Amino acid sequence: MNEQENTQEIQYAGFWIRVGAAVIDTILIMLITLPPLIGIHGMEYFESSALVVGAWDFWISWILPAVAVIIFWVCKSATPGKMLTKIKIIDARSRGKLSVGQSIGRYLAYFVSIIPLMLGIFWVGFDKKKQGWHDKLANTLVVKV
Repeated sequence: MNEQENTQEIQYAGFWIRVGAAVIDTILIMLITLPPLIGIHGMEYFESSALVVGAWDFWISWILPAVAVIIFWVCKSATPGKMLTKIKIIDARSRGKLSVGQSIGRYLAYFVSIIPLMLGIFWVGFDKKKQGWHDKLANTLVVKV
C-alpha cells in the first residue's frame, strides 16, 4: 500500500472531539484525586494559591495522573475520554502503538503546547493533520477509530 492510500484511510480527530475527550479525562482524574486530597488537606486545599500543597499533593495531583495517562497511551492507545469519543493516538510513522518513551515525550510536550497561551493545543484546529505541538514533537497522530 502506498503512502497516499494509507493517508486516505486515516480520519484525523479534530479539535472539538479532542476537547470533549480531555473534559471527560479531567472529570475522571478529579473524581479520583480530589477525595484523597480533601481527606489529607481538608477544604483548605482549595484556599491555597501554591502550585503544589505538600508531598501528597505532588504525588496525587502530578505523578499519579501522568503515570495513568502514559499507561493508558501505551496499553490502549487512548485515555478513557478518547475511548469514549472513539479516537486513539498512533505513531505517525508506523501507524502503530506508541512506545513508552514516545508516550513520556508526548506527555511532557503538553507543557510546551500549554505554556504559551495554549497555542500548541489550539494548533490542532488549524493543522492539516490535526496535530498539536505535542503531537508534532512526539510524532503522533490522533485518529478516529
